[in-house]
Amino acid sequence: MRRYAASLALLVFLFPTAAVLASGAPEGKVCKVLAQFLDKKGRQSLAPSLYERDAYQAYLRKHPLLRTALQVEVQYKAKGLDWEKTKLRAELRGLLTNSIQTIVLEEPVKKSGFFANWAEFKITGDEYKKFGELVAWRVTLWEGDKQLSEQRSFLWTGVPVRAP
Repeated sequence: MRRYAASLALLVFLFPTAAVLASGAPEGKVCKVLAQFLDKKGRQSLAPSLYERDAYQAYLRKHPLLRTALQVEVQYKAKGLDWEKTKLRAELRGLLTNSIQTIVLEEPVKKSGFFANWAEFKITGDEYKKFGELVAWRVTLWEGDKQLSEQRSFLWTGVPVRAP
């Protein structure tokens, strides 16, 4: 009997996702948000290393004429959701001269990974030129009309927005 109890405890410890799925409670979480500039060739980095990516992003921040787009990558986890109704919303605030520009982008979520999934939002072309410098962002995960999770930059609440 001890052997069966120990095996069950080990399974629950090793596979916590199975316990959550068994409970049937839908859940979702925005885990990570990475806002990155893209150069004229659409690259965020010159080599596939985190150090090189961060160094190239610092270089692009210092040289705005080399930038052509802004890419926001979002890592999220979701379990037990109605995938047809689930979406990610990215709200981005940019500063151009003395006015704040707000862009809202939505993307239906797709189940692509076992543990976590990634989604990507891009602002390119004329839209990027009219957007200006990224000041603040907020990313939310929705199932229908219900907000499941939110992650925002620390300046999101500190940037006032005037109604047009």
